[in-house]
Amino acid sequence: MLDTSARLLRLLSLLQTPREWPGSELAERLGVSGRTVRNDIDRLRELGYPVDATRGATGGYRLGAGAAMPPLLLEDEEAVAVTIALRIAAQGAVPGTEETSLQALTKLEQVLPSRLRQRVRALQTYTVTVPADRPAPAVSADVLTTLVSACRDRERLRFDYLDHAGSPTRRVVEPYRAVNSGQRWYLVAWDVEREDWRTFRVDRIEPRTPTGPRFPPREPPGGDVAAYVSRRVSAAAWRHHTRVTVHAPASSVIERINPAVGTVEALDADTCVLTTGADTVQTLAVYLGMLDLDFDVTEPAELVDHLRRLAERYARSTRTD
Repeated sequence: MLDTSARLLRLLSLLQTPREWPGSELAERLGVSGRTVRNDIDRLRELGYPVDATRGATGGYRLGAGAAMPPLLLEDEEAVAVTIALRIAAQGAVPGTEETSLQALTKLEQVLPSRLRQRVRALQTYTVTVPADRPAPAVSADVLTTLVSACRDRERLRFDYLDHAGSPTRRVVEPYRAVNSGQRWYLVAWDVEREDWRTFRVDRIEPRTPTGPRFPPREPPGGDVAAYVSRRVSAAAWRHHTRVTVHAPASSVIERINPAVGTVEALDADTCVLTTGADTVQTLAVYLGMLDLDFDVTEPAELVDHLRRLAERYARSTRTD
């Protein structure tokens, strides 16, 4: 059986889990009686930790929000995961949080048990990150916090925005989610004036305060906000677009296509249309060749010409005479 101090720390650790704990379950976990659990709850309250209690069959105890942050009690795997995440953040995953992430990392590493410190140091020593081809756009932590707070509270946002061409615009939106894709952050929101979903790069957003009125929730675009952003981001960057008739069931094509690089629409049981794009017609030709299926292409003309040249080149390369 744990002594009183160790038991209180263990109880506090359990209460930090976002759920309600019936007294009987806490007693079983701690190996004590229900009366001892109630006494320990009272001790935590005397120490300033707001432990809420609800009655009834589904009731129990949980840690409420207080004026002071309680000790953060982590299991071994949790401590390692948090340390790794803080080191990534300290390297600039979200610009503006490097210093605070490093401070938190230093404090955490100082109190890690030696067995965990050795694991963390091994990960730091024997793992290497390949630098990105180009630096990530700077994203203000304050801006990101403002956006996600508006998403949480379902409050309209007003902000100044630089569009793809660099022209300033002013937008009024109902924010839904902030999405991280690669090295960029995007805000998915319902554009009030355009009456449609839009994706905005967070590094181009300058929020205006105060936020607007609350709004009712909407169904996310396409049912999957991550896939939606992936498609929109890819399509916006493409220089060349095409619609290809593929002589195969839509299900067969979907298995071969990442949602980020194309959408598939069934025409009948044996034919579908693939909408895709790329920066160059050469890349498009590679994508189509990798389908390993018969297809018809009529546009753009540059792609058609390139495929004809490839067909002639491949035909010459396989002649035997």
